[in-house]
Amino acid sequence: MLSRLLPMVTAAAASEHKVAPALKDVLSRAAAASKKANLSKPPRLVAVSKTKPNELVKEAYDAGHRDFGENYVQEISEKAPQLPHDIRWHFIGHLQSNKAKAVIDAVPNLAVVETVDSVKLANKLNNAVKGQERDPLDIYVQVNTSGEESKFGVEPKDCVSLAEHVHKECDVLRFAGLMTIGQQDYTSRPEDFQVISGNARQCIALLVVENTGN
Repeated sequence: MLSRLLPMVTAAAASEHKVAPALKDVLSRAAAASKKANLSKPPRLVAVSKTKPNELVKEAYDAGHRDFGENYVQEISEKAPQLPHDIRWHFIGHLQSNKAKAVIDAVPNLAVVETVDSVKLANKLNNAVKGQERDPLDIYVQVNTSGEESKFGVEPKDCVSLAEHVHKECDVLRFAGLMTIGQQDYTSRPEDFQVISGNARQCIALLVVENTGN
């Protein structure tokens, strides 16, 4: 349910072979913060590779990283076939329902869609995955906790019902958690995240059911 997004460094830095050490440093700091917070394990780190060349992605891959995030259907559709097939691609941008089938067809190793914000999109993804011989697709329900018009996501009061729809009606999707982006100064505005704390508990219950197969 927990993940962190890490923008990848510039191509210039890649040419100087700085990707691997930077990745190691971020993972080390995440592990230290997790230990301080008494978490059982560090959150998954997703390297945001949008607009970055394949060479840079491959350098992070060669350093052992497997989770990468892309924002655009066209870019991930072109990039994924050219890179190792054991990469776990995360779609982290807004996904229009009419492009659900295109991204599923183009990226067999798409592991997660982190931006499901409607029943219509969930249903379209479910139908697209049914046409493929692949494992269930993990999805996050995107919640607009800050109330900003510029951001996508369901209202906090609707996130549980959408998660329940995925769990009950989408047999080849797997509800994996919630995704939200606070306001730009979110470190000083924890209310953006506290607003879904109660709903998150109900969603955690669904996660337990998903993971036990009941």
